[in-house]
Formats: sequence, structure tokens, C-alpha cells
Amino acid sequence: MRKRRPVLVGAAYAWLALVIALAVLAPWLPIAGYSVPAGASRLSPGPGSVDLLLGTDSFGRSLLSRCIHGARVSLLVGTGAGLAGLAAGTVLGLLGGYLRGRVDRLISLITDALLAFPPLILLIALSAVLTPSIEVILIGLTLVTVPNFVRLSRAQAISWSSREFVRAARNMGAGSARIMTREVLPNLLPALGSFLPVVVAALIVAEGSLSFLGLGVPPPRPSWGGMINEGKSALATSPHLVLVPATVIFLTVFSLNQVGDHLRLRFDRTL
Repeated sequence: MRKRRPVLVGAAYAWLALVIALAVLAPWLPIAGYSVPAGASRLSPGPGSVDLLLGTDSFGRSLLSRCIHGARVSLLVGTGAGLAGLAAGTVLGLLGGYLRGRVDRLISLITDALLAFPPLILLIALSAVLTPSIEVILIGLTLVTVPNFVRLSRAQAISWSSREFVRAARNMGAGSARIMTREVLPNLLPALGSFLPVVVAALIVAEGSLSFLGLGVPPPRPSWGGMINEGKSALATSPHLVLVPATVIFLTVFSLNQVGDHLRLRFDRTL
């Protein structure tokens, strides 16, 4: 019998679908621009106008509009860096796990070196040396993400390379390239794909941390971490300036972790 899907997982998928849809349709939604004042400064959330639904910031800009446009930055950075890290880590891990020998030792050495370097220090160094932008953040987060996918891909490749169907393909004269792409790689993708939402969640938090420190996307373009940074000075009098973007980050990261766990239980063949 098919197991019933938990309500929490369904709510997580619904939230992510809503955030993605709003981020994609942001330029065409009937809301105020993220840099245009929509009312008095520091208005509390309340019913009425759509732009004032979540209140306004210190400059009178709509928090709803800034959260929606901030989702474009956070999702772009998190998903882009996650997919780039997935592609690079899968290839390197597959090569090391299947070929072994010197190739595996070299890839493991590079991976261990990247893992030994504190990720936040690396991101801060890149943002301090280079001009903060989406491209710089993408490069930094990709470098942080690759070692995790290399480790997972390598472990999976070692496990699947010893299976009977791989030995049968090798005995039938199949080359290493064909075995890796046709026999081993398809069995790696379910585990790696289910791990991707968890990594994207961590990358969204990392991007928010950089923006909170003032090393993320430069203003006036909004980001969730930047909104928290802008509202922290008025936390005592206007807590919604911090609570609104913090709640959006929490729900998004929580939903991504729930989706990752669900995909892992559904598709990971090693369980």
C-alpha cells in the first residue's frame, strides 16, 4: 500500500512553489517597486493595501515587495551555486571513486584542503577582495559546495562500481567512460539529487549571512539577509523589520530540508 504523504511535506512543497512563483512573476505583480516608498516609514503589518500587508521599512518601502524581490536573489544564488557544485562534484567524485589510484588521491587531497578551510572565512575573503556582486557570491558558494558533493559522489561511485552489473559490463568489453556514464552515473543521481535541496538551504543561509555582514548583494537591490541587517537597528521599536525577512528565510530553509528528506526516502536506492 502506498504511504500517505505527511501534511508537513505537502506544506513545504506548497511554500516553495509559492516562493518560486512569486520570484519569477515579481516584475509583473501589482506591487510597488522594491526601491519606491509605498507609505510612511516603519508601518506595522496589517490589512488594507497589498503593499502594506507586511508593513514598511525605515524608508517607507514595502516589505512584501522587498521580500519577493529578495527571493529572486536568494533562490538564484542558492540554486545556481548548488547546481554548479552538483555538476562539478559529481564529475570529480565519479572519476575518483571509479578510477581510484592517483586520480582518487589527487581529488581527495584537493577536497580535504577545501574542507579544511573555514567556509565563512573564504566567502568573506572573496567578498572583501572582489567587488560584492551576485557573480562573486556564486563563485564563492560554488567553491564551498563542491567538496560535499565530491565526498558523496565518490562514496556512491565506490559502492556502485563493485556491483555485479558493472563487472558484467567490464567483462563484455565496455570501456571506463561508458561504464561511468551508462552504468554508475545513473545510480548516483538519485542520492545526489535528494541532497541538493539541503545544500540549497545551507547556501541561502550563507548568502543571508554575507548580506547581513554587508558583503552580499549591494543595495538598493534587496536580499533577505540585507533586510535583516537594515532592520536590526530598529529591533526594539519595530521588530517586524527583522521578523518578516527572518520568518521568510526560516520557512524557506525548513521547507527545503523537508523536501530533501522526502526525496531521499523516496529515491535514494542505498536506503
